Amino acid sequence: MFRVNWLTSLLVNTSVANILQQNARKWQHGMLLLAAVLLLSACSFQLRGDYQVTSQLQNISLEAPARSEIGKQVREIFAQRDISLVNQEEGITHLVVHDDRLDRRILSMLPSGQVAEYEIIYVLPVTITTQSGQVSQHNIQILRDYQDDPNYALAKTRELEMLVGEMRAEAANRLLLLLNQLTIE
Repeated sequence: MFRVNWLTSLLVNTSVANILQQNARKWQHGMLLLAAVLLLSACSFQLRGDYQVTSQLQNISLEAPARSEIGKQVREIFAQRDISLVNQEEGITHLVVHDDRLDRRILSMLPSGQVAEYEIIYVLPVTITTQSGQVSQHNIQILRDYQDDPNYALAKTRELEMLVGEMRAEAANRLLLLLNQLTIE
């Protein structure tokens, strides 16, 4: 009888110790996570694209080429930020998005004379008329390197399409930052 009680007490104490160890680990992980969150917020960390839009940009007039990809991107970004598109009138910021351009420049060549690498240059010309009537023209320019391989032409074509889509999205984000900056001044 004594042996059974001693053995039972040992097993109970061991399982209690295991439970306490597991709880201590969870507590340590929780504290570590809390410390990481506090440190990130203390250094003013923000997620990419997570910034405030000025109150002057709540209503904006937009003029963009019909059925253009960049016009679609700009409208989506405005919708995400709850910026209302209104007709052009005095006292409202007016944005004219012109036709975007895509250029490329050779960066390197293969010994056979084929192009190995390009620099893709995406340019988005815009004209902004602020609420005060100040007109300014800007060219938003995005640069990317692109490695070309004629052996994988179909895959590289798809990669280039994706790259241009990403460049358009970045240009739309930069346009919103530019609008924010111009309306603050």
